Amino acid sequence: MNFKKITKYSTLVAIGVLAAGFLAACSSNSKTSTSSSSSAEKQTITVATNASPKPFNYEDEKGELTGYEIEVVKAIFKDSDKYEVKFEKTEWSSIFAGLDSDRYQLAVNNISYTKERADKYLYANPTAKNPNVLVVQKNDKSIKSLDDLGGKSTEVVQGTNSAVQLEKWNQEHSDNPTKLNYTKADFQQIMSHLNDGKFDYKIFDKIGVETVIKNQKLTNLKVIELPSDQQPYVYPLLAKGQDELKTFVDKRIKELYKDGTLEKLSQKFFGGNYLPAEADIK
Repeated sequence: MNFKKITKYSTLVAIGVLAAGFLAACSSNSKTSTSSSSSAEKQTITVATNASPKPFNYEDEKGELTGYEIEVVKAIFKDSDKYEVKFEKTEWSSIFAGLDSDRYQLAVNNISYTKERADKYLYANPTAKNPNVLVVQKNDKSIKSLDDLGGKSTEVVQGTNSAVQLEKWNQEHSDNPTKLNYTKADFQQIMSHLNDGKFDYKIFDKIGVETVIKNQKLTNLKVIELPSDQQPYVYPLLAKGQDELKTFVDKRIKELYKDGTLEKLSQKFFGGNYLPAEADIK
C-alpha cells in the first residue's frame, strides 16, 4: 500500500470517528434536554407546616419532616407527572400569610374547619378525625367540663382553633371569663407548663394530647373527654385560586382512602384508625 492510500485511509477513519463522536454528543445532549424539559414541566407545590404537634407533623432524629400529614402529602404527590412537592417549616401565623401571598400553595398543620377560614381558603378532603379534649392536673377537681373554665388560666397560640374557641367562650361568659395567656411556645412546651402547674388547663386534640403525655412522661395530667356536635376533622388547606390543585388533591385522597394507604398511615402514627367517614371523602 503506497503512502497516498495510507493517508487517504487514515483520513477517512478519523472523519468516521469524529462523526460518531458528534452523533453521540448530540444524542446525549438530546437526552439531557429532554430530561431537563420534562423536569421543568412539573409545577412545584410548596407545602407549609409548623412541624407540630406530633404525631401529625414533626422532625425526626435526623431533622427530617415526617408525621401522619407529611406522609399523606408525600403519598398524594407520589409519581405525579404534573406536580412535585417541597415542604417549608414556618411559624403558625406565617402559614396563613404565606397562603395569602401565594408563597405556599398548600398547608398541613392539624388544621380543622372554621367558617372564617373557609371564606378565605380552600379546604381539601379531610384526612383524619381528631376530637378535642380538656387536659387538667390530676389533683384538680374544680374543672370537669367547659362550664368550669371561668377564672381559670390557659396558654394559647393566637389564631389557633382552641384560642378562637375560648375567645368566643369569653364573649359568652363576660362576667367570669377564662384567662388567656398568648404565647409562641409549641404544644409540647405548653403541655410541660401545664404539667408543672403554671396554668390550669388546656384544650387540644385527643391524638396530640395523648402522644405528648406519653412521650414526655407528663404524669401529673389527666384527660377529660368533651362532647362535640361537629365532625372534628383535619384538613389540608389550599390558597384561594388553587382550584385545579384542589381537584387533584381531593381525587388522590379518595384513592388513598380506598386503597388502604390512609389507614396504614393512621395505624403507624396514631396507633389506631382515625379516618373520617367514607361519606365525607368526596
